[in-house]
Amino acid sequence: MEKFKRLKNEGNDFVKMGEYEEAANKYSECMKLNTEEYTVYTNRALCYLKLYKYEEAKQDCDRVLQIEDSNIKAFYRRALAYKGLQVRKKNMAG
Repeated sequence: MEKFKRLKNEGNDFVKMGEYEEAANKYSECMKLNTEEYTVYTNRALCYLKLYKYEEAKQDCDRVLQIEDSNIKAFYRRALAYKGLQVRKKNMAG
């Protein structure tokens, strides 16, 4: 549990510095230690949004909402992911 907290804090620090790829990697490591801590999924979704990885962000949010269907951050970030996917689709079509 101590390692989980350390990794999560390191991820949070990377987010504050704008290092989203590194932060996403830390959150992924957290998930290997504890799949029930949903804040790391919403945190990683934020990183994916910043990296324009909309499908991955949507998947993380979907996972949280399957278990915790009232998670506001997951709803909001999934909406941003859908918006990003729609913009990408329009750009490809245009």
